Amino acid sequence: MNKPTGIDPRGPRFGASITAVLLLVDVFISIHLANSPIDVEAPGYVLLVVLSGIFLWGAVGGVQQSPYGLFFAKFIRPRLTAATYVESPAGPTFAQAIGFIVTISGVVLYLAGMTAAVPVAAAIAFVAAFLNAAFGYCLGCEIYLLFARRGITFGLEKAGTPRTARVGTDHNI
Repeated sequence: MNKPTGIDPRGPRFGASITAVLLLVDVFISIHLANSPIDVEAPGYVLLVVLSGIFLWGAVGGVQQSPYGLFFAKFIRPRLTAATYVESPAGPTFAQAIGFIVTISGVVLYLAGMTAAVPVAAAIAFVAAFLNAAFGYCLGCEIYLLFARRGITFGLEKAGTPRTARVGTDHNI
C-alpha cells in the first residue's frame, strides 16, 4: 500500500497560530496610524509589510516552504505522533495567497493615503488566521475548494496528492 503524499494538517494550523498573534499585535500597534500622517517607519506598517512577505513566500513557494512550515517540519513535527490524515497543500497554499492579497492591499492603500488601511487589513487577516488557529477552519482553504469544485485549481493540485486521506487507507475523503 502506498503512503499518501500530502502535508500534516497541524503544520498550517501552527503557522496560523503564529500569524494570528502577530496580526493581533499589528492591529493594536497600528491603530494610531489611522489618524496620523503616513510614516513608513511606523512599527505597525513595517510589521504588516513583513507579514505580507511571509504570506507571499508561502503562496509562491508553497505552504511547506514558508518560514513557519520549515520551522514546523524541523522542530515541531518530529516531536509529535504521526498524523491521522494528510491533506493536499493546495488549499493552505491558496490561503497564503489570499493572506498576501489582504495584507499587501493594506500596505498599498496606506501608501496611497488611506491611513486606516493597515489596522483594517491586519484585522481582516487576523480573523482568518484566528479561525484556523483556534478552530481548524481555514477560510482560504474553503474558498479554494469553491474554485476546485468547478475545476479551477490555479495549478496547485499535484497528480497523486489526495485532498485528504486517512493514513493507511486507499480512499480519499
